[in-house]
Amino acid sequence: MPKLWKNRKYHINRLTEFFRLGLGHNSLANYYTVTFQLVQHHKYSLTEIENLIPFERDIYIAMLQKWIEEENERQKQRLN
Repeated sequence: MPKLWKNRKYHINRLTEFFRLGLGHNSLANYYTVTFQLVQHHKYSLTEIENLIPFERDIYIAMLQKWIEEENERQKQRLN
């Protein structure tokens, strides 16, 4: 086997390992729960969600959580 193919296989394995370690915090149940909530409550399309790069999805979810927390604070201040 040519050296080029060996190196390519090595890099693909390393990339797979990187994503497996980097995304190990997300269980299958959590994935479906969050996806359902994004579709039902925040009007994302399933296609949009599934086309996101995994870390990109995490960034959008973090931004959405921050926005929800800020909205909840604003509502509490309006009621007081």
